[in-house]
Amino acid sequence: ACFRLLCSLLIPALFLSGILCVCLVVLLWGIRLWIQQRKKPLTSAGKDGKRPLLVAFFHPYCNAGGGGERVLWCAIRTLQKKYRNVTCVVYTGDRDATGEEIVEGAFRRFNIKLTHPVKFVFLEKRYLVEASLYPHFTLLGQSLGSVFLGWEALLKCVPDIYIDSMGYAFTLPLFKYLGGCRVGCYVHYPTISTDMLSVVRNQDTRFNNAAFITNNPLFSKFKLVYYYFFAFMYGLVGSCSDVIMVNSSWTLNHILSLWRAGACTSVVYPPCDVQTFLDIPLEEEKSTTEYSIVSVSQFRPEKDHPLQIRAFAKLLKEKRLGQQPSLKLILIGGCRHWQDEERVNNLKRLCEELGVSNYVTFRINIPFEELKRHLAEATIGLHTMWNEHFGIGVVECMAAGTVILAHNSGGPKLDIVVPYEGCITGFLAENEDSYAETMAYILSLSPEKRLEVRENARRSVHRFSDRHFEETFLLSVEPLFK
Repeated sequence: ACFRLLCSLLIPALFLSGILCVCLVVLLWGIRLWIQQRKKPLTSAGKDGKRPLLVAFFHPYCNAGGGGERVLWCAIRTLQKKYRNVTCVVYTGDRDATGEEIVEGAFRRFNIKLTHPVKFVFLEKRYLVEASLYPHFTLLGQSLGSVFLGWEALLKCVPDIYIDSMGYAFTLPLFKYLGGCRVGCYVHYPTISTDMLSVVRNQDTRFNNAAFITNNPLFSKFKLVYYYFFAFMYGLVGSCSDVIMVNSSWTLNHILSLWRAGACTSVVYPPCDVQTFLDIPLEEEKSTTEYSIVSVSQFRPEKDHPLQIRAFAKLLKEKRLGQQPSLKLILIGGCRHWQDEERVNNLKRLCEELGVSNYVTFRINIPFEELKRHLAEATIGLHTMWNEHFGIGVVECMAAGTVILAHNSGGPKLDIVVPYEGCITGFLAENEDSYAETMAYILSLSPEKRLEVRENARRSVHRFSDRHFEETFLLSVEPLFK
């Protein structure tokens, strides 16, 4: 009787599910046809009668002026040089600036001159991808928000080729299956990584894993289930890409394990403005009265400035240098808002507690010329972020001629601070003790030996130039244009 009852319920349920699935497929196909009919060219046909190919970049914060934006403008300039019958479109939420002002800003900040005009599609719902809107379940909230923002973008302009250049992977299936576009992406940093999963699994307290969660086994298990669900969804949407570009070997390893699309994935190092720093004359150190150690990074929690200060204090306290020249630590960085300013005040208090205030200088939001001067005078360039996905600041320090000391993880370990033609290009450390010991070792080297390391580092950074980016970027996106 129970079996018959189960069958009588199961068969209609399966039939109903089948009908719903068919209806959903028909609905999605109808939406796709409707969107295709809305496809209006932003430009008229060329002299040969052919409509230009529309290549759209999804970059809601294209006027921000960071490393991600440098990649965007270099990519657009590269396509304009290579392909004549291409019109580049940028989806942006920067409605406080005109298209002309955005292009002028790119030229002023990055010295990138575009050969042809760019079309801008201004989006009204950018607030949907801002982290402040989602105090809890931020990853999921921002990702769902990006789908709605992507839908707005798709309705305003249906491109032939769609490239997500800012990390909104959940927009990829939208443009591929509903927009009928060929899709690609440039991944600066995975939205979720296997490292993030291990942090929660091991109940480690970090800036993105609060103590109240790590101290509660139930909360930790719930967050782990949430992260695994999100990682599964992230892998599903990412695998829709026809072309996947990643900025480093570290990012590559995570994307391969999550998206499982190795055949269309390649490393394209971001274009660093190395030439500007290579212009700094590289000379043997003249001053032996004072050594400066310089750190260049935004005052964000993941950059781990407290580790720099504690390691520096340990270096001074243990007097490894004996009666040798005095030392100073210069922390250079940008403050975006009041939280960053409060972070700087906390770092100053830490200096006072450790008794090193007289030896540590903070330089906030300084002009570029002053940055170059500090790097030109520095002996050591310091970087302490764990699992930095790439490390443009590390490349800039090496190009400027400092002896780099970076964290033994992520991009610096796998791509940047690696031997070049069999020669040492810099040093790596992991904790307070190893940073202090390595700084002492670098300062104990002769000026001639340090000069040798600096010269090796300078030669190695050509791998991260604009020209190298252009070559690898074109090779990677070629399948989208076939």
